[in-house]
Amino acid sequence: MAADPASPARRDPRARQDRPAAGADAGHPAGTASPAGAAAHGGGRAVGRWRRKSLRFRLTAVASAVLAVALVVSAYVMITVLGNALLATIDDSIYQRARDTVSLADAGRLPDEMTSPDGTLLQVIDGTGRITHTTTGTDRLVPLLGAGERAAAIGMGEARFLDGKPYGIPHMLRVRVLSADRGQTVIAARPFSEVQTSISTAGHVLIVGTPLLLILLAGASWVIIGRTLRPIAALRRGADEITDTARSRRLPVPEARDEVHSLATTLNAMLARLEKAGVRQRALVSDAAHELRSPLASIRLQLEVALGHPEGQDWRETAEGVLEDTMRLSRLAEDLLSLARLDERGGTPARGEPVELDQLVAQTVERYGEAVTVRIAGEPEREPGNAPGAAGDGPESGPGTAGGPGSGPRSGPGSGPVRVTGDALDLSRVLVNLVDNALRHTSAPVVVELRAEGADAVLTVTDDGPGIPEADRERVFDRFTRLDSARSRDEGGAGLGLAIVRETVHAHGGAVHLEDASPGLRAVVRLPLS
Repeated sequence: MAADPASPARRDPRARQDRPAAGADAGHPAGTASPAGAAAHGGGRAVGRWRRKSLRFRLTAVASAVLAVALVVSAYVMITVLGNALLATIDDSIYQRARDTVSLADAGRLPDEMTSPDGTLLQVIDGTGRITHTTTGTDRLVPLLGAGERAAAIGMGEARFLDGKPYGIPHMLRVRVLSADRGQTVIAARPFSEVQTSISTAGHVLIVGTPLLLILLAGASWVIIGRTLRPIAALRRGADEITDTARSRRLPVPEARDEVHSLATTLNAMLARLEKAGVRQRALVSDAAHELRSPLASIRLQLEVALGHPEGQDWRETAEGVLEDTMRLSRLAEDLLSLARLDERGGTPARGEPVELDQLVAQTVERYGEAVTVRIAGEPEREPGNAPGAAGDGPESGPGTAGGPGSGPRSGPGSGPVRVTGDALDLSRVLVNLVDNALRHTSAPVVVELRAEGADAVLTVTDDGPGIPEADRERVFDRFTRLDSARSRDEGGAGLGLAIVRETVHAHGGAVHLEDASPGLRAVVRLPLS
C-alpha cells in the first residue's frame, strides 16, 4: 500500500519525537510535571489533609502556633530590653564615676591610689599624654585610648565599646571619656562581661522555658477546647440516638448559657416542630384511611350483593348507592387536597388580590336560595330567595341589586365596599363550609351577616340548631372531628370542613371562633380590611 505523501509524521519520523507530550510543560520532558504544578498539587493535598483533621486538633494547632509566635517575639523583646537596660546601667555608672573623678581633678584633690568599689577602671591623663592617676590594677603606662580616640570620644559624648585583650583584660569594656581642667582627661571603663553573663543566663532560661511553656499552654488549650466542644459531642451523640420511631426526639441542652445552649435550644424547637408535623401527618393518614374505608366497604358490599343475586337486584338503586358513596369519596379527596395545599403554602394565601366581601357573600349564597338570609351592613336585608339571581321578582332581585355586578348605589351608613386582601376562591370556600355546616343542624333559614368593625371585616353565619358545648367549640376545628351521632358521616361529612375554614382564615391573617346564638350557634370570622 502506498504511503500517504500528505502525512508529515510519515515523511519525517523525528517530528513525532520532537513534539512534547500533551499536558507537558515547555522545557520539561514528557510525562513529568513542572515544579509549579507539583507545588500546587502538593499544597492542595496539604490543605485537604488539614481540613480532614478534627476541629479540636485544628483549634489547638492554631492556638499553639499563635502562642509560639507570641512567646518568641516576647523572648526577643525581653532580651533586647534587658540588654539595653543593663547597658544603660553600666553607662550611667561609669559616667558617674568619671564625673566624680573630674570634680576631684579640677579641685586638685586626686589621691595617689584611687579605689573603685564597683570595679570601674579609671585613668587620669594630663595634657602631655602621661597617666598621672589610676585605680588599683589599671595599667599606668598605656592609656586605654590614644589621643585621637580620646578626642573623638569626648566629641561623641557617649560611651563606646573597647576590646580589653590588648591591655591584658580578657573582656569587652564599656568606656566613657570626660575632659577636665588644665588639659586633663578622665577615662572610665567597666567590663561588659557581667551584662553578657546576665543576657546569656536569661537566654538559656528562655530557650529551655519557652518550649516547656508552649507545651503546657498547648496541653491546656487541648483540654479547654475539648471541654468546650464536649456539649457539641453530646449533641452529636443525641442526634445519632434519634430515630424515626422515637416518640420524643430531643437533644441534650448544656447548662451554660452560651452559643451551644442557644444552638441546642433552636434544634430542639425545630425537632418539636418536625415531631408535631409528623404526628399530624400520621394522624391525617390514619384518619383519611379510616374515612376512606367506610365508603369503599359500602361500594364493595353493594356490588358483591348485586353480582351474587343479579336476578332480584334493582340495578338503578345499586347505581345510586354506589354513586352516593363515590361522591363521598370525591368530597373527602377534595377536602384532603385543600388541606394539603394549605399546608404546602405554609400559612399564606394562594393569591393576594383585593376581594370585595360584600359581592363575594352575595354571589356565594345565591346557590342556597331561600335557605339563607343575607344581611350586609349599609344594605337592605335580603330575605330568603331574594339574593341576586334568585327566583322571584321582588325589588331586590335581578341585575342592579346590591352585591351583584352592576349593583346600584348602596343606602345607609357604611355604604362603601368591605374589601380584604386574599384569594377569592379560598374565602368563598370558607363561607360555603360554614353555611353547609349550619344547614345540617337548622330548621330555619341560616343568617349570613357582613359588617366592617374597626380594622376588621366581620362575617358571621348563624343557625338555630342544637349548638355545640362551650368546651368543644375549639376542638371542632381539628381535622376529622365529630362530636356526636347527629354529625354522622352521612349528614356531617368527614369532619374536615371547619379545619379547612380555620386554616384558610389563619392564612389570610384572620381568626375564627364559635359562640352561642341563643338558640343555635354562630360562627364568627374576622379578616383584616385592606
